[in-house]
Amino acid sequence: QVQLVESGGGVVQAGGSLSLSCAASGSIDSINTMAWYRQAPGKQRELVAIITSGGSTNYADSVKGRFTISRDNAKNTAKNTVYLQVNSLKPEDTAVYYCYANRFGYIYWGKGTLVTVSS
Repeated sequence: QVQLVESGGGVVQAGGSLSLSCAASGSIDSINTMAWYRQAPGKQRELVAIITSGGSTNYADSVKGRFTISRDNAKNTAKNTVYLQVNSLKPEDTAVYYCYANRFGYIYWGKGTLVTVSS
């Protein structure tokens, strides 16, 4: 089992920044892909950014150039952390942001952290 705990959400004005973190614990060996998704009120959950164990990244078009995903999967630790730096926030970025991990094809989700961007 893998447990994912997000942190860093909050209320910010348009144009502001936040740093989101997701700490993975439990059976974290061989976690391949980690990612951030988001779900706005009344909308489907969508992929924001993804990073592989090798460090390859990909972003949704709507966040390219504003969001940066990174990962700390240092060996010999009990945690594997993925980060999302979100800059130049817009009101349409308001959503619950969820952490995702894929380990041997099993998908794990965190409970989410709320980001609210005021205009």
